[in-house]
Amino acid sequence: MLNAIIQFSIRNKLVIGLMILALVVWGGWSVTRLPIDAVPDITNNQVQVITSSPSLAAEDIERLVTFPIEVSLSNISGLTELRSFSRFGLSIVTVVFADETDVYWARQQIAERLQQVAGQIPPGVGTPTMAPVTTGLGEIFQYTVVPKKGYEKKFTLSDLRTIQDWIIRRGLLGTPGVADVSSFGGLVKQFEIAIDPDRLRSAGITITDLFTALQQNNQNTGGAYIDKKPNAWFIRSDGLIGSTDDIADIVIRLNQSKLPVRVRDVAEVRIGSAVRYGAVTRNGEGETVGALVMMIKGENSSAVIRRVKTKIAEIEKTLPEGVQIIPFLDRTKMVNSAIGTVERNLLEGAAIVIFVLVLLLGNFRAGAIVASVIPLALLFAIAMMNLFGVSGNLMSLGAIDFGLIVDGAVIIVEATLHHMLLRNRDKVLTQQEMDDEVFHSASRIRSSAAFGEIIILIVYLPILALSGIEGKMFRPMALTVAFAILGAFILSLTYVPMISALFLSRRIVHKETFSDRLMKRLHRWYEPFLLHALRFRIPVLAGAVALLAGSLWLFSRMGGEFIPQLDEGDFAVDTRTLTGSSLSETTDATLKAEKILLKQFPEVEQVVAKIGSGEIPTDPMPIEASDLMVILKPKNEWTSARTRDELAGKMAEALSVIPGVTFGFQQPVQMRFNELMTGARQDVGLKIYGEDLAQLEALAKQVGKLIRTIDGAKDVYIEQVAGLSQILIRLDRARIARFGLNVADVNRVINTAFAGQSAGLVFEGEKRFDLVVRLSENKRQSMEDIGNVFIGTPDGRQIPLSEVATISMEQAPNQIQRDAAHRRITLGFNVRGRDVESIVTELQQKVGASVRFPPGYSITYGGQFQNLVDARNRLAIAVPVALGLIFLLLFFTFGSVRQSLLIFMAIPLAAIGGVVALWLRGMPFSISAGVGFIALFGVAVLNGIVLIAEFNRLRHEEGLKDITEIIRVGTEIRLRPVVMTALVASFGFIPMALSNSAGAEVQKPLATVVIGGLLTATLLTLLVLPILYSLFEAKSSDHKS
Repeated sequence: MLNAIIQFSIRNKLVIGLMILALVVWGGWSVTRLPIDAVPDITNNQVQVITSSPSLAAEDIERLVTFPIEVSLSNISGLTELRSFSRFGLSIVTVVFADETDVYWARQQIAERLQQVAGQIPPGVGTPTMAPVTTGLGEIFQYTVVPKKGYEKKFTLSDLRTIQDWIIRRGLLGTPGVADVSSFGGLVKQFEIAIDPDRLRSAGITITDLFTALQQNNQNTGGAYIDKKPNAWFIRSDGLIGSTDDIADIVIRLNQSKLPVRVRDVAEVRIGSAVRYGAVTRNGEGETVGALVMMIKGENSSAVIRRVKTKIAEIEKTLPEGVQIIPFLDRTKMVNSAIGTVERNLLEGAAIVIFVLVLLLGNFRAGAIVASVIPLALLFAIAMMNLFGVSGNLMSLGAIDFGLIVDGAVIIVEATLHHMLLRNRDKVLTQQEMDDEVFHSASRIRSSAAFGEIIILIVYLPILALSGIEGKMFRPMALTVAFAILGAFILSLTYVPMISALFLSRRIVHKETFSDRLMKRLHRWYEPFLLHALRFRIPVLAGAVALLAGSLWLFSRMGGEFIPQLDEGDFAVDTRTLTGSSLSETTDATLKAEKILLKQFPEVEQVVAKIGSGEIPTDPMPIEASDLMVILKPKNEWTSARTRDELAGKMAEALSVIPGVTFGFQQPVQMRFNELMTGARQDVGLKIYGEDLAQLEALAKQVGKLIRTIDGAKDVYIEQVAGLSQILIRLDRARIARFGLNVADVNRVINTAFAGQSAGLVFEGEKRFDLVVRLSENKRQSMEDIGNVFIGTPDGRQIPLSEVATISMEQAPNQIQRDAAHRRITLGFNVRGRDVESIVTELQQKVGASVRFPPGYSITYGGQFQNLVDARNRLAIAVPVALGLIFLLLFFTFGSVRQSLLIFMAIPLAAIGGVVALWLRGMPFSISAGVGFIALFGVAVLNGIVLIAEFNRLRHEEGLKDITEIIRVGTEIRLRPVVMTALVASFGFIPMALSNSAGAEVQKPLATVVIGGLLTATLLTLLVLPILYSLFEAKSSDHKS
């Protein structure tokens, strides 16, 4: 069949030419349509259920909101993890589903259950809603809304927030691909009725009376219409509140003198703001307003960002004069850096491969033919990526090695040149003779070349079976490489024979080229070594075994990490003040930090701090925590440090002068991935499970002390579950009953007086703002003010709250987290300057020796360490499967278990170089390196196939009998393709292995393994494989005789 395809291609050059033209057009079109991102989206398949209840404490949130939601969602099909977070005023339940579950089906199931659970949540406590359909890579664009110079005093924080909510956010929500826009900071405008309790009491009016009056004086109605031929006159009343004066003039009731008591008589009506749970500061200049644009899951981030930027440019034209939008976190920067690295590595790799091809083939036309396969195979791969929905990113496009792609073409073109020189020296061929020569040479070698490419293709299949995070990370790579090799395979059957017959010179004149002289010199060096090795077979084999044993020992001493951290180009600094700190205290701390960073580090472009929670609290930070986004200039402009870790260390040292504040250095996307997937922001997250919060906190402190003693564990974080100062109002039921009151009446007064309650809406055109009733600010400053709040009794009297309640200051839980309905406390730390596996192993030993867990309490180690363990377990299946498939294909190729085992020996020989290369470069084992080994094993057997096939040909077709002579002649004939295959495959990875630009960290281990492995595989294959062949075949001959 393969021969028929080759013959058809040579005979029908026009047809193949048109097909190649169609491939170029299709591939070119696909390039413009291919989704581009920095890395694959590794977020698990999850839905967040958010319930906001600003008045309830953490324990009440857990009991009244979180627990009912957890119970109702716990039996949904496909659910793999259920975790929750309860904090003052907020409940977040994260539901994780299996990857194959459709997220919209999952949201539908959750929505149905939330309708049922709504009846179990007390009225007024809160309504559960689902977070937008987005992921860890969904936070694509963040910006601040700031006044221009000279306009700072014209726009207040309330003005800026109104502009953000009603102009910018509304404009962006219609952008295709945008899931939602979450506003941060500023002051949310409200029409506030600030009650004076003394005036309210003297007028004999209760808060309930005030509410009733406001609700009855803020409405429109209609009166149908009057039929006045030929017209109809429609009737409408206009009774909506339109201004603060309208509110102030509302009559609450008549007093004893029959005079109206208006709102202005008992309260001050003004423009106020909602209670704040978040803020934004920028460049140490004070507070401002910001927002976060979230992308719909599965969208093309580059395309969505382009649309967002276009929309923002349009919106800016409609903003009030003096207001500007300043982006601070734009994913385009990260994408461009990563894709720039990929482009540079691909171009440099292609240039190196082409140079090696032309140099070793010794024929410019032959080199050009092989080189032309590179862009064609790449276009085919991109077209297939577009067809199968694989995005172009660091892992998919970045893993393509053009040396692997052209292997088949190299073998065919080299065999064609060799065949033509042997049979037609000093002769000019006709086109028909040329066609026949190309067909005979290509068909003779095609079997070896085809099986070599199929082996490389097959070896990537187990990677497709990887699941979890490593599956999402490396599956695009496996698919892309498979597409490229499949394209090269098809081209080597069709395009390469056709273009060889057409383009190679038909004048066969042998001139010794530089390539020939190089290969002769190489053979003169190699042959004595080979013959010497054949004489001393046992010592050479023993040396190879010793090298293998040494590499295994090295491997056992090697540390491990999940995947090297991608350099995103910016820092996200997890900043925390003491538990219970106020919003203003945290704001002051971030402003100090921003000033220090801008003053001491010229690398910093701008610094923006996001404090607390945003409008959509998918990232539920308390008000004592903030994300300090440090936007850096390009690396070539850095002066304070040369590496990311060095700069983070210096910045941490500079910030340590701020007392009572901790700083944890991470990166924006990395931190979001960690948080969404494990519930912890740090690289390694530890979870201690148990029931009693005090016991959990004590255990966490013990483990935290041990973490701080470990080298490489930085930015240690211990979750503060307690320590929140809480004013507790204990209601006395007996006293409440004595005054004829009930708990609901008292609670409503407390809630209204201090949190504020909405009594309706005030419209300003299309904008709408809450009409809120609460005590005036100077009457809600102390515990005495709480006790002095008056409550109206049924008999018309007004009594202070202190008459029916005891008010005290107590310490309460700050937040409560649960996994699968079990309480837990979280610890975390980042890893710098050391591999994660050795750190966690050391920590496990210290915890096991020093910490005693009571019955019912346990600890787990998560984050990158858990990812590494899970991935290793899956690789323990994938690698043997890959090896099994290689052996199976070798058996199909040679029909001999003995010869298949012979070639299979190249794999452990290749592993030696891969391990040593990692060790020499100081790299720990990572899943990236593991995938490199899988790829290496496929490539390592190619040379063995070429050699053994030639040995068999000499033995069976040429009639040679002497094993040593077969080996000597065979290695001389096939030395060029063996060296060329190894060189182009390894040299293609050199730019990837040496690159220091953004994203190179992930590719380096893979490239290092392949280069080192191919080096030893080639050297040892050229010596050890002939020895094994001589031993195996000698025994086979003896057995036959």
